[in-house]
Amino acid sequence: MHNTVKNLLDIENNIKIYLNKLNINNNPKIVAVSKTFGINKILPLIKYGHIDYGENKVQEAVAKWTEIKKTNSKIKLHMIGKLQTNKVKFAVQVFDYIHSVDSEKLAKKIADEQSKINKNIKIFLQVNIGDENQKSGINKNDVSKLVSYCKKIDLDLIGLMCIPPANIDPEHYFEEMNKLNKSLDLIELSMGMSSDFLIATKHLSTYIRVGSGIFGQRF
Repeated sequence: MHNTVKNLLDIENNIKIYLNKLNINNNPKIVAVSKTFGINKILPLIKYGHIDYGENKVQEAVAKWTEIKKTNSKIKLHMIGKLQTNKVKFAVQVFDYIHSVDSEKLAKKIADEQSKINKNIKIFLQVNIGDENQKSGINKNDVSKLVSYCKKIDLDLIGLMCIPPANIDPEHYFEEMNKLNKSLDLIELSMGMSSDFLIATKHLSTYIRVGSGIFGQRF
């Protein structure tokens, strides 16, 4: 068994054990964050049958995944990085999920571009839950307004996403995100990375984004 597949299975197993202990019913999807890794590193996971992959640069994703997705129709590609409006046209062609919508302008551009190619991308709104100046995402007080706008323009909005502040216990932020998501009647929740995914699953994250935990360290 290839080590990336073993790492993935270990993560799935660790989540099961952890949530069983807490008596929490949650079975999150694992987005294997393949950004910066070549396709050779990713192929064993594809062969194993893993479906969800994350990229954060549009050009890299287009170059890496366009051909593979033609022959593997089950693969779901997740845009997890900041998306600029001038890249949306290319992003909607290759991605199935966008986790980083944080403005009406970006939401409108996605709606316009996907309608041109008759595609329906699943959308997460990125919330700046730690209120950090340097970080993308919408202020939590403005989320409900953006939710209403997305519904008005018929975007397939499925949930919220966050990246909590680094080097601080994320539990409080994950708990707050879960409450916010529920208050807006959204089903999915994208939070948790290699260092904190267990705590995220405890607070009912349904998509965790794991890169180094599966592929090893980036250089």
